[in-house]
Amino acid sequence: MASQEGRTLALETLAVGAGYDPAEHGGSAKPPIYMTSTFVYASAAQAKAVHEAFFDGDVPERGGKNGFIYARLDHPNLVMAQTRIAALDRAEDSALFSSGMAAVSTLAMSLLRPGDSVMHSRPIYGGTDMLLHTHMNELGVTPFGFTDGVDEAHMTEVANAAMARGPLALIMVESPANPTCAIADIAMISRLADRIALTQRRRPIISVDNTFLGPFLQSPLEHGADLCITSLTKYAGGHSDFLGGSVSGSAAMVGRLKKLRTLFGCHADPHSCWMLLRSVETMSLRTERAGQNAQVIAAYLRDHPKVSRITYLGFLPEGTPARAVYDRQCGGPGSTFSFDVIGGEAEAFRFLDRLKLLRFAVSLGGTETLICHPATTTHYAVPEAARAEVHIGPATMRVSVGIENSGDLIADLAQALEAV
Repeated sequence: MASQEGRTLALETLAVGAGYDPAEHGGSAKPPIYMTSTFVYASAAQAKAVHEAFFDGDVPERGGKNGFIYARLDHPNLVMAQTRIAALDRAEDSALFSSGMAAVSTLAMSLLRPGDSVMHSRPIYGGTDMLLHTHMNELGVTPFGFTDGVDEAHMTEVANAAMARGPLALIMVESPANPTCAIADIAMISRLADRIALTQRRRPIISVDNTFLGPFLQSPLEHGADLCITSLTKYAGGHSDFLGGSVSGSAAMVGRLKKLRTLFGCHADPHSCWMLLRSVETMSLRTERAGQNAQVIAAYLRDHPKVSRITYLGFLPEGTPARAVYDRQCGGPGSTFSFDVIGGEAEAFRFLDRLKLLRFAVSLGGTETLICHPATTTHYAVPEAARAEVHIGPATMRVSVGIENSGDLIADLAQALEAV
C-alpha cells in the first residue's frame, strides 16, 4: 500500500491503512483481533508446506500466503502491524517485539558474538546501556561509548579503539539521545562504517534508535542506517497503555531477527498489535500537537531564572555542527527534552513533588505530559561519573510534553518552580 496508481502515499495515509485490507477479513472496517494461540491446518500437505515456508531460507515466510502455524511464530495481527510499521519507517520489513528492550536485546544477541566490540552513543537509554555493559560484556562483547556523534575525528578515534579490541560488529546510535537530545550524524557514521569495512573486511551494522522523534520527524534508514529501532510503547502507542518494540530494515536483516524472536518467544501479542494499529492512526496528529506544546513550554523554561540548562533541539545554535545535522536529518525537534533547575537533587525533588498536572513517571510519548528524574530513575544503573560526563546531573529532569493545554502546563510548572 506504499503507492496507489503510481502515486506514493503520504505517511499519514499509510498510518491509517497500510497492512490491512478489509476484504481479507470479512469486510470489517477495522482490524479484528485474532485471539488464538494455534491455527488449524487444512490438510497434512498444507501443514508441511507452511512449515517449509516459515523455517527454510533466510527470511521466515509471512503467514497468510500458506497459512499460520502458531501465534509465537506469526499471527494475522502481527503481519498487519509489521507491514504498517515497515511502511512508516520506509523499510522492506519490520519485526515487532513485546517491548522496546525485547527488540534491542534480540538485535544485540543476533548480531554480536564473543570477541566482538560494539560502539554506542552516550548517553543512551538506560536499559540499552545496562545490557551492553553487563550481560553482553559478560558474554565477551566489549562496548565502547562515543560522546559526540557529529565529530568525525572523535568517532574515528573510538572506532579504532574498538577495532583494536575485536571486530567492530555493531554501531548502536540513539539520536536524539535519551535524555539529553544529543544528535548523531547518521550519514557520517555510515561513511565511517564503509571505511571500517576496508580495514577489517567486515562492515559494522548501524542501528539507530528513533524513539524520541519517530517516523514523522526522522527516517534513519534514508540517512544510511541499516536498522531502525523504535520503542512502540512511546509515541507510536501514544497512550501509555501497552508495550511494544520494532526493528525495521532490509528483509534479510529483519528475517534474521524474526528467526531468533521465534526462539526467544518475545513477539508482540495479538492484542498489543491491534492496539498499535489503532494508535498509530493518530500518531501524526499527536506528534504535531505535542510538538507545538513543547515549543511553548521549552521557551518558558529557557527564560525562567530558576532553570540553568535546557536541551530542546529547537534551540541548537545556528552555525554549529549539531545544528547542521539537525537541519539536514530531522523534520522537527519533537516533544521530549531535558532541563536542569538551579541547585541539585534536593531542589529537583522539591520541584517534582510540587507538580500537580505533570505526572511524575518514567516513559514518554503519551498524550499526558510526563516528567522524571533520570539520575534516580531511567539512568540510575549508569555509574554517576558516566552520567556526569554526558550532563545527566542531580538537577536534571526529562519532560515528555503531551497534548494538554499548554497554558495549564506552564501554570503548573510555574507554581512548582517556586519551590526551587
